[in-house]
Amino acid sequence: MFYDQVKIHVSAGRGGNGAVAFRREKYIPYGGPSGGDGGKGGDVVFVVNPHLNTLYHFAHKSEFAAANGENGRNKDRHGAAGADLVLEVPPGTLIYDVETGEVLADLVAVGQRAVVARGGRGGRGNIRFATPTNQAPRIAENGDPGEERWLRLELKLLADVGLVGKPNAGKSTLLSVTTAAKPEIGDYPFTTLQPNLGVVALGLNETFVLADLPGLIEGASEGKGLGHEFLRHIERTRVLIHLLDGAALDPLADFEAINAELAAFGHGLMDKPQIVAINKLDIPGVQELFPEMQAAFAARGYREVMGISALTRLNTRALMWRAYQMLQEAPLPELPTPAPAVIRFAAEEDEGFRVARESEGFWRVHGGKIERAVQRTPVKWDEALLRLHRYLEQEGVLDALREAGVKEGDTVRIGDYEFEWREQE
Repeated sequence: MFYDQVKIHVSAGRGGNGAVAFRREKYIPYGGPSGGDGGKGGDVVFVVNPHLNTLYHFAHKSEFAAANGENGRNKDRHGAAGADLVLEVPPGTLIYDVETGEVLADLVAVGQRAVVARGGRGGRGNIRFATPTNQAPRIAENGDPGEERWLRLELKLLADVGLVGKPNAGKSTLLSVTTAAKPEIGDYPFTTLQPNLGVVALGLNETFVLADLPGLIEGASEGKGLGHEFLRHIERTRVLIHLLDGAALDPLADFEAINAELAAFGHGLMDKPQIVAINKLDIPGVQELFPEMQAAFAARGYREVMGISALTRLNTRALMWRAYQMLQEAPLPELPTPAPAVIRFAAEEDEGFRVARESEGFWRVHGGKIERAVQRTPVKWDEALLRLHRYLEQEGVLDALREAGVKEGDTVRIGDYEFEWREQE
C-alpha cells in the first residue's frame, strides 16, 4: 500500500545529570570536586533517502525517541552524548507541526537533513561550581529534557512528467509499456489506488521520471473520488500528459472536465505544459474517428494532439520523445532547500515570568527561564536548594509572589515541582 501521509510523535533524548563527587586518593585528603558533566541528549533528525518512495515504514509505529545522554561520573568523567535518532524519508517529504500547522522542513534534495527536535543539554557537575570561597561545592545540575512534538509527514512525489486523466483512460498501461514499472492494471474504474513511478529511458542520457496518478473525476478538487488525495503530487511535475479514452462518449468533454478540476485545485497546475494523447487507437472505431477528434481539439486551440495505443504500443515512444522535448523547454522547478529546522520550546521564547493563582492556596509561576532553573536543580542537595532560593530572589520571583498575596503554607508550583511557602524569620 502507498502511504503518503502519516502522523508520528518524536522525542529527543534527555540530557544526563551532572555528578557530585570528590577525589578520594591516597595522600590527597582534600582532593576537591571531581563530578563530571552529563552528556547531551540525542537529536531527532530527518534525512532524505533517494531509495524510498513511500512513508510505509512509519505505518506501524508512531513513537520515535532518541537516546538519552549519560550521567556524569566521578574522576572528572563526563557522560557520553546520546545517539541521534536518524529517520529516513523519501524525496519530496514535507514535515508539519501538528499543533501549529507550521511547515518545519521541505525535504527534496538527496542527503538533505532537518533537525526537528533537539536533545536536552547535559547538567553541569560540581567541578563547574568550585570557587576560591567554595572549594567543595555539593551542587550539580539535572539534565534538560529533550524536545518532543507531534509531526505530520506528507509526501509529494518528485516526478518530471505526470499522467492525468479520467479512470480507465489507460494511464497504468502506458506506464507499464514505457517504463519498467509494474502497476496493477484492470478493466474497471479506479484500478490505480496509489501513484506509481517509472523511469522512461529513451537513450543513455535521455531519461525522465514518469508518474501515473489515480484517475480524476468531476469534483475531485472538492474531495470527490480518489483523485483529491493525489492532486498535490502533480504540483511538482513539470509536464503533464493528458491521456484520454478515445472510446469514451465525448473525449473532449472529459478533457475539459479534468482541466476544470486542475484549475479549481490551483497551485499552478494549469500553467504546466500539457500533451494531449488520445488512447485506444487499436479499436477500429476510435482510429476512424481520430481525425474528427483532432479537428475538434484544434477548433478549441489545442493543435498538438497525438493518437496512441498503449495496448499495442502504437506511437508510445513518439509520445515519450515529445514529453522529453517539452521537459527540456520547461523551466526547472523551484524546489526549496531550507536550512535544517531547529524547533524551540515555547518556554524558551518566554524569558520573563508571571505569577498566577490556580486555586485557594495554590500558585503557579510561568516562565521558561525560571522553569528551567528549577528543573535543573537536584532537590536532594541542600546547597543546590539554597542556590535556587538565591536565584529566585535575585530574579524577583519571590517578591512577585508576595505581592500577589501568597501566604504561609501555600503551595507554589514551578514546572513539575511543588514547594511549600515559608517565610524566613
